[in-house]
Amino acid sequence: MSDQMIFKRYEIKYLINKVQYEMIKKEMDSYMMADIHGRSTILSLYFDTPDYLLVRRSLEHPVYKEKLRLRSYGTADSDSLVFVELKKKYDSIVYKRRIAMTQHNADDYLLRGKPAPDSQITREIDYFLSFYNEIRPSVLLSYQREAFYSKCNQDFRITFDNQILWRNYDLSLCKGIYGMPLLENDQILMEIKTSGAIPMWLVQILSREKIFKTSFSKYGSAYKAIFEKKENGGLYHYA
Repeated sequence: MSDQMIFKRYEIKYLINKVQYEMIKKEMDSYMMADIHGRSTILSLYFDTPDYLLVRRSLEHPVYKEKLRLRSYGTADSDSLVFVELKKKYDSIVYKRRIAMTQHNADDYLLRGKPAPDSQITREIDYFLSFYNEIRPSVLLSYQREAFYSKCNQDFRITFDNQILWRNYDLSLCKGIYGMPLLENDQILMEIKTSGAIPMWLVQILSREKIFKTSFSKYGSAYKAIFEKKENGGLYHYA
């Protein structure tokens, strides 16, 4: 977990299998260090309009897109520290800005319209909330993450996410970790986060193992799963 509140970087995603994961972990040991928090459980509550306008736009791969989520590290309670995050992507560059508050205050802010302490980031989130009509909780995602940073450049990071679960009911960070799996059992989502180039040692591994980047959105994939299930006549929970 990072205390940083403003991010500007490229985020490059790869779907890998467990054999590739073990190989990459072994080979990157000389170059990367585990994040101070090591393994963590992340819960992210995504907000959207009733007709899922934001995720539908995102799946069209526009030059500019944005989303709002509430994130906790582990299941939250009313006094837990959580992060309200506004994430924007323009011309392949990701801009993430976030503010920290308790879960109780986040509910007051996002669900009941009570003001948050004033800051530039808060004003940006306020504008987002006022611009989109009836913004509300939409999908909750949880997953296990391992995070690493470069020994030479702490801005270069690699994360591995597995056990990715989604649900569109019980939409609270306090409700626990459960839902439908988003990936196959053997799949792991690897993500490179960098403000500059990918180091040559990693380029060589990706090239040698024929590991190619992919366009993958956890929220977008959950949205597709929701409506695939609905169209197939399966059980469907409305938020």
